[in-house]
Amino acid sequence: MTPAPGPGARTLWRACNWLMAAFFALAALVQVNDPDALLWVVVYAVPAVLTLLVGVNPLVTGHFIWKSVSAVHMSFCLVWAAGLAYHFLLHTQHNILHEEEGRELSGLVIITAWMSLCHSSSKNPVGGRIQLVVATAIALFPLISWVYVYINKEMRSSWPTHCKTVF
Repeated sequence: MTPAPGPGARTLWRACNWLMAAFFALAALVQVNDPDALLWVVVYAVPAVLTLLVGVNPLVTGHFIWKSVSAVHMSFCLVWAAGLAYHFLLHTQHNILHEEEGRELSGLVIITAWMSLCHSSSKNPVGGRIQLVVATAIALFPLISWVYVYINKEMRSSWPTHCKTVF
């Protein structure tokens, strides 16, 4: 029997959800000049809202509507990610972040991983230590990646115009 999580664990879980909700919202926002912007805004806005709800009330993951919406969205993202991964493996010529399909694949994997983590938290809204370590790593990864890409101007030089002119 595992001990009940302390207030520090609850705070960390909520903080990770707030951080990921902010990341997903920002990811939706930067899609404004993408050729298929509406699709990508929805892809990122759904987990932004679902994750925000978890940040506000971790017990929401046990609710039927939350579980259903997250399961459908995860399935959609997983199937799409599999198709992109197949395409990426056949046609890649650069680093994953140099290819548009690679960046799209990365976003879908982050969405699927985070929503899966939240979905599995319905039994224990805070999770164990391993879940909190994984949550912290996943929550920090996209932000560290964005900082890396922002600093690395050479990486962005090969990107299409719509990826360079967001803000």
